[in-house]
Amino acid sequence: MSNAHILVCDDETGIRESLKLILERDYQLSYARNGKEVVTLLKDKKNQPDLLIMDIKMPHLNGMDTLRQLRRIRPHLKVLIITGYESCDVAADAIRLGASDYLTKPFDRDTVKEKVQALLW
Repeated sequence: MSNAHILVCDDETGIRESLKLILERDYQLSYARNGKEVVTLLKDKKNQPDLLIMDIKMPHLNGMDTLRQLRRIRPHLKVLIITGYESCDVAADAIRLGASDYLTKPFDRDTVKEKVQALLW
């Protein structure tokens, strides 16, 4: 098991559970339901994940606005954006705002593992 810590943020319970099933054997996981929770967690010096996996469309604070805030709090945190929107514009905007990579829903186990491993190592 890796010592890497991944924070998973998605407002959909099913997506959080899917990512848990894919990643729990290899990584330490914690969860948030929206961008506001992510910002609060990352302001706490005790909660310092190596990677954030985050949805774009969420209530309270969407993924793009969360990315903007994260760059001030944790400028070097690697972020894997997941979204149901298969759009080059969304991907380009997310990367411009500091996302490390981009994944569209529905995703498969192997693709998630490959992208996570590439970002962490």
